[in-house]
Amino acid sequence: MTASTQQIPQNGQDHLLTPGEVAAMFRVDPKTVTRWATAGRIGSIRTPGGHRRFRESEVRTMLAELTNDADMVNGIGTAR
Repeated sequence: MTASTQQIPQNGQDHLLTPGEVAAMFRVDPKTVTRWATAGRIGSIRTPGGHRRFRESEVRTMLAELTNDADMVNGIGTAR
C-alpha cells in the first residue's frame, strides 16, 4: 500500500467516485485517472475487491485548482 492509497473508511463521510466518474469531470480517459493515482497526483482508496475509488472532496479541490490555474494563464480573474 502506497501513501496515496488507503483502505475504504468505515464511516463513509466522503462520497467516493469511480475512475470513470472522475474522468468525466476532467474530460480525460479513465486510464489517465488511474495513472494519476499511480503517480501520486491524486489520492485513491482501494475497495476490498482491489478497485480504485476517489474522494469527491479531493477531486473537486483538484478540479478547482486546475480551473483557477487555467483562468490565470488565460488572463481571467486578473487585475486590470
